[in-house]
Amino acid sequence: MTDRSKPPEEQINEAAARCRNWGRWGADDEAGCLNFVTPERVVAAARCVRKGKVFSLSIPFDHLGPQRSGGRRFNPIHSMVVDGSDNVASDYKLANGVGFSDDCVHMPLQCGTQWDALSHVFDHGKMWNGYGAKEVSSFGAAKNGIEKVKSRMVGRGILLDMPRFKGVSHLEPGYAISADDLDGCIARQGETSRIQSGDFLLVRTGQMGFCKENGWGMYAGGDAPGLSFYTADWLHAHQVAAIVTDTWGMEVRPNELPNSFQPLHQVVIPNMGLTIGEIWDMEALAADCAEDSVYEFMLVAPPLPITGAVGSPVNPQAIK
Repeated sequence: MTDRSKPPEEQINEAAARCRNWGRWGADDEAGCLNFVTPERVVAAARCVRKGKVFSLSIPFDHLGPQRSGGRRFNPIHSMVVDGSDNVASDYKLANGVGFSDDCVHMPLQCGTQWDALSHVFDHGKMWNGYGAKEVSSFGAAKNGIEKVKSRMVGRGILLDMPRFKGVSHLEPGYAISADDLDGCIARQGETSRIQSGDFLLVRTGQMGFCKENGWGMYAGGDAPGLSFYTADWLHAHQVAAIVTDTWGMEVRPNELPNSFQPLHQVVIPNMGLTIGEIWDMEALAADCAEDSVYEFMLVAPPLPITGAVGSPVNPQAIK
């Protein structure tokens, strides 16, 4: 639907206008496409549980994580407040020999497996549902904070395993996953991959698996496979609740359109109201799906309800 001969700015602005859902669920809405997840869809998701197998889709949150030095995001810093040495110290004795340990963590909320909140991206000074960018201040997001969707991240998940569809171990950096790729993968995988309104769509590129074997390298912010900018209309038409990948930034990098930065983000988060998940580990889940040819599951992935946060770490659970 996009005229690729037009200047990039026009392509982005026209896609944003076509896919814009502002007001669709009311002038006060702060959940966006998660509204497609109705109670009936949650019940249907529960029916996907047949084997009782549970897969965590999170990477470890530690100092070995994917972030590189020098950026605004860094890996988690975990430290102890009270440890075992404190417990046995002569000046730290409690009644009847009882002792405790406590710890804390300092980390950007989007440094590991995470959700982008609808307050994470602006388009020409506006975020989801037309709220102004100034609603996000140094005190956090007054609108579209991640806490507004703390009970909305449960539903039917669908895995599209692009490397297996393409017959490779992983997609190469810079490969743009097209709408035809998505449709072709669904057709190849079969009935359990058919997208329904309100589904959480997980797209595996294999980059996570490659990095687990070869090191993070330029994973954070570097070149990567990912969704093409031109999938925006496809995502809009299929009414998915959220889009998730195993990459740092969901969409293909380098950016497809000249003089743009994350143009698919610019369209789908502030205009469509589509929540994005990034840095998810789908390797074990993908292997199981390939084994039993069942690509649907119940996804339980609530964010931490940090008031005013524009993103959240998450330990997503896929249950088959």
